Amino acid sequence: MKAVVLLSGGLDSYTAAAIARAQRFSLHALTLSYGQRHAREVEAAREVARALGVERHLELALDLRAIGGSSLTTSDDVPRDRDLDDGGIPSTYVPARNTIFLSLALGWAEVLGAEDIVIGVNALDYSGYPDCRPEFIAAFESLASLATRAGVEGARVRVHTPLIAMTKGEIIRRGLDLGLDYGLTHSCYDPSPDGRPCGRCDSCLLRAKGFAEAGAADPLLLR
Repeated sequence: MKAVVLLSGGLDSYTAAAIARAQRFSLHALTLSYGQRHAREVEAAREVARALGVERHLELALDLRAIGGSSLTTSDDVPRDRDLDDGGIPSTYVPARNTIFLSLALGWAEVLGAEDIVIGVNALDYSGYPDCRPEFIAAFESLASLATRAGVEGARVRVHTPLIAMTKGEIIRRGLDLGLDYGLTHSCYDPSPDGRPCGRCDSCLLRAKGFAEAGAADPLLLR
């Protein structure tokens, strides 16, 4: 079975892809270079794709800086040391990003004849982004059945979210059980010029929380 997997280079998308591989899916990885300030993740996605042995790794350039609205695509400061339980949507939210990304994955899946898309969204240990929730995924699946020729002809596109109800610690433990090398990944929203993580943005804080819960050392911090 073919599956299009959205591969960012972060540990979540790596783990989600590895789970799909373990389920015998043939992986076609899609990585978006969208003008994000942490473009190091695109390099990480290439390394992760090689490690996973994907059938094809497609990189698309889609510059969302023209739209703006996010500290990931503008010069606005990335929040640091934020209370992850404050319930607000932080400035690192990129407007409609997962809708855009899933739409591109859907288009490629239709060309490939694939009925499965994999995305590493999580609705427990996350920054509160609205497009990471189960309701959004269910709505997108409904849209896919209406918006494509494949859907009209009776195909049912499934959006797989194997991590959506897992804590970050559970995600990391699952990946370690699958033999993943998280040293290949990149998570930081605002890395230094040499690519080192800041340790203080939401993504770094969540990553640290996950490794602590998993009782494992983060290989990126051992270098």
